[in-house]
Amino acid sequence: MKNLIILGAGTAGTMMANHLEPKLSKNDWVITIIDQYKTHYYQPGFLFLPFDIYTTKQVKKKGSKFIPKNVNYINTKVDLIIPEENKIQLENNKELTYDLLIVATGTKIAPGEIEGMDGPMWYKNIFDFYTYEGAKALRNKLRDWEGGKLVIHITEMPIKCPVAPLEFAFLADSYFKSKGMRDKVDITYVTPLSGAFTKPKATKALHYLLEEKNIKEVTDFNIERVDYENNKIIDYADTEVAYDLLVTVPTNMGDQLIERSGMGDDLNFVPTNKATLQTRDYENIFAIGDTTNLPASKAGSVAHFEAEILADNILRYINGEELKEEFDGHANCFIETGNGKALLIDFNYTQEPVEGSFPFPGIGPLSLLKESRINHMGKMAFRWIYWNMLIKGIHIPFVSATMSEKGKKIKESQTLN
Repeated sequence: MKNLIILGAGTAGTMMANHLEPKLSKNDWVITIIDQYKTHYYQPGFLFLPFDIYTTKQVKKKGSKFIPKNVNYINTKVDLIIPEENKIQLENNKELTYDLLIVATGTKIAPGEIEGMDGPMWYKNIFDFYTYEGAKALRNKLRDWEGGKLVIHITEMPIKCPVAPLEFAFLADSYFKSKGMRDKVDITYVTPLSGAFTKPKATKALHYLLEEKNIKEVTDFNIERVDYENNKIIDYADTEVAYDLLVTVPTNMGDQLIERSGMGDDLNFVPTNKATLQTRDYENIFAIGDTTNLPASKAGSVAHFEAEILADNILRYINGEELKEEFDGHANCFIETGNGKALLIDFNYTQEPVEGSFPFPGIGPLSLLKESRINHMGKMAFRWIYWNMLIKGIHIPFVSATMSEKGKKIKESQTLN
């Protein structure tokens, strides 16, 4: 018997277990998935938790519920990967050997990378919303907060879901309006980028929303430290931004397991072939989702598209066939803009977000790069899709893993119109 081990039972790892279990011969392969946590979180829901749009029960479930019965599910911490020996060391000193390894250990916030960020004011007037604990603590803070200077800040790229900080700013505007206290809150969006988003066309489309909602924008801000005693963030050029409430996106880094195992870059992300998802240093190790160093968004939709292609490449590798270079960085993201509306963007490594209709050009029903209520409904419906389809490895109809053909059709539709 041969062993395929998946490290991480988050979105990407769980999807891979579900994709591969029915495709690998049970007479030839044993699939094992390892994760130190028992709870599976719907991470996109963390955005809504601070505003009491979602409850805590809606963003978490028992992880074992989504693992196929024929897959070994081990709840323990992995101490080390020894790729030269095809071994995994667990915290209980047990060793497992593998023939194939899929690394899906994700990314975590690292507030300790910035001086003063996780100091004595952490979760008092400095919060993140990229973790369950942070989002929940911020929810409790916002319920009683009486207003002041709200600063929404990004430390550095890459981060999970690059649009989430913008969504937080838009939802904050809507939230304080609904509470009748928007005039008491000064909102500032601070980013290390030169614009609101990583893609120029999307930046142009999103900038007007910041102006429309009276959200100040500070760009090219490369933070050096947090002066928590005087409530300021300070960058390397000595630019200062004052806050009463700081909602920050700390440095995002790969799991420390990757660093301990000597398999990552400076941020502990695994060097990975951007088209095949095979790691660059080890032939029998593949990586997926946020743990990779791919120049793609670290988002659930990207992991979903990767999983379909990686499952095929795993089978090709087992059969001694050439891997398909098919992953094109496809991502699509709903962007909550507040007041019951949302945008939708769809792009890949080379294709900028375009206007048009999705998933059917000229028909929709969703619109690209335009606010609409139906886009908001799509965003809210995604939680059901996530729990019932996406992480179970069920194909989502009309949504392709690549966007090359769809991009052509959208362009053709735009030309005809």
